[in-house]
Amino acid sequence: MTWGRLLARMTVTPALLCTAWLAVSSALLLAGAFGPGPAVALFLPAAALALWRGWRYAPDGGPRAPWWSPAGVALVTAGFLAAQIAMRSEQVIVRRDPGAYAQIAIWLGDHGSLPIPQARWAFGGGDPALEFGGPGFAQVGEALVPAFAAGLPLLLALGGWIGGVQASLLVAPLLGAGAVLTFGGLTARLVGPRWAPVGALLLALTAPMIWVSRAAFSEPPALVLLLGGLCLLHDARPHAGDGRYRGRALLAGLAFGLVVLVRIDGLRDVLPVAVAAVLLTARRRRAGPMLAAGLTAGAGAGLAAGLLLTRPHPRYPHDSPVPLLLGTALALAAAGGLAFLVRGRHTGPRLKNLTTPLRRGWPPDAAAALPLAAVAALAARPLAQTVRSASVDGPAERFVAEVQRLNGLPADPARQYAEISLYWVIWYVGVPVLLLATVAAGLLLRRLLLGRAPGWGVPLAVVGWATATALWRPAVAPDHPWASRRLADLVIPGLVLLAVWGAAWTVRRFRRAGYGTAVVGTAAWVAVTTLAAPVALASAWLWDARTDQGEVAAVRGLCARLGPGRSVVALDRPTADRFLPVVRSMCGLPAAAVTAATPEDVRRVADRIYRAGRRPVLLAADPALLVPHGPVAPGLALRARQDERTLLVPPGGTLPLEIDVWLTFPPRR
Repeated sequence: MTWGRLLARMTVTPALLCTAWLAVSSALLLAGAFGPGPAVALFLPAAALALWRGWRYAPDGGPRAPWWSPAGVALVTAGFLAAQIAMRSEQVIVRRDPGAYAQIAIWLGDHGSLPIPQARWAFGGGDPALEFGGPGFAQVGEALVPAFAAGLPLLLALGGWIGGVQASLLVAPLLGAGAVLTFGGLTARLVGPRWAPVGALLLALTAPMIWVSRAAFSEPPALVLLLGGLCLLHDARPHAGDGRYRGRALLAGLAFGLVVLVRIDGLRDVLPVAVAAVLLTARRRRAGPMLAAGLTAGAGAGLAAGLLLTRPHPRYPHDSPVPLLLGTALALAAAGGLAFLVRGRHTGPRLKNLTTPLRRGWPPDAAAALPLAAVAALAARPLAQTVRSASVDGPAERFVAEVQRLNGLPADPARQYAEISLYWVIWYVGVPVLLLATVAAGLLLRRLLLGRAPGWGVPLAVVGWATATALWRPAVAPDHPWASRRLADLVIPGLVLLAVWGAAWTVRRFRRAGYGTAVVGTAAWVAVTTLAAPVALASAWLWDARTDQGEVAAVRGLCARLGPGRSVVALDRPTADRFLPVVRSMCGLPAAAVTAATPEDVRRVADRIYRAGRRPVLLAADPALLVPHGPVAPGLALRARQDERTLLVPPGGTLPLEIDVWLTFPPRR
């Protein structure tokens, strides 16, 4: 086995394993039978089959693939994984998405089904004063439906089965390292195996990649699936008419489709892949139907879980999934119409006739200028537009107003800051990466129209589409580093990939000009250093920034103080939002809130709990709320650090995090 083939096989392994696990676990979850026994029993043969089909006929990377290429990628991946494990976050208290994901995963690992029952019986039945839902968990009838896609919790649950909550927290660094490894493989395929360690290193140094790999974010698993799908599709592309490669095309489609199980808005990212599947099918390539079948199966599983078991929310509360679904349908209809036009025995000549005008005269040169024009327009966007939401007093607007207050900015709650999204990119990767990636995108577009870079067709479409939609409408809360998660989702990986291609193109120009090895090597060193230095400087503040530490121990202490046989009632909204899911999942106790009620309502609920044969316990962040109901005792006192929240400047540090919970055990009346 050559070094190139080793690199090709090891870099698709994370995607193959994730695909096998998500395919099996989502089917079991939909059947209501998700548990360690059935899941592992089905996963092992599924993983073996996926690895066999994914590794078979792997490209050898050419005779010039050196030994240090796979070794370099492996070394970067191992270093990234070790650093992320050491600095991982312990976000299990529900303040933002990672805590909710962690609690969904813990519930799934223990119960194996969704939605989550409210357990009203433990409170003596329904009461008008009781509330059960909160951020991340919608109250629907007598159930609690998670507001997040099920893919990441299914992955975290596997870690929980292996080693409890702490092991589930290690899944995030593992997924981040898998994304870095797979990105090295995609760089090897599209740029060259000698540049694979450079691509992996640059991605591993970016602040958004570091940040989203330390806690339970959906971006790393989605990135593993997207990058792995592109690798598998690239390997099958030269043999699209060869039946031996249909298995790889099916796996590629399944990986792409399962992105929807991880993130409902993953539909947008895989749109170019769906169009490519339709066109390949129209050209009578055997890989086309297999790619379409895998994509349909994976996306179908994600949509089924979203419709039946969860209600994934959009990235920003004012967004709606309806335009996304309509856009997907329109794009597929357009691709189907094109396929209808070119159907028949002479599909190849017809497609060639349709695209020939684009390959002559000015279109290739005009296409080369499109990326530069787009970047210039985004750079000038703040001069012409200030993006605001339609609402001025929703939860998101109140949050923005609070962050503006912390930043010393004038109050403008409706502002979304989407007009400066390009400057977010510059904060994290620097001007050299952005400029070189822009030039590289233009050169590749020109080559594609001239028929000289066929392997870049789908990757460039996926990266370009994802980058354009993300920068135009980030659809994420605008504080940083939180908003950087939107850039970790293909934007920064795509720009890094294009920048590495641009650096390789520059070095090849030196070599073709006849310069010696020393000059060419110096040019390569200068190119890599120019790209890496701004990236490393932008992420330096994260290297020793430990946030959300001690939460697991604090929650376990709270559970011990609550004791068994209790029905837990929170008396204020912050405590209810943060701790009701924690009490249900980690303490194993029924939990509800009475936040807009009188003391008499609280006493009535406590009496009903006693009549149900259980003992009530009341929680609040302010002990004054508990004094009328009994002796007050400390329940939890957390002192840690949390992520900074900036709006107009890049983040550069952390903020104090203080969370207090007090409790009382009201007596029976």
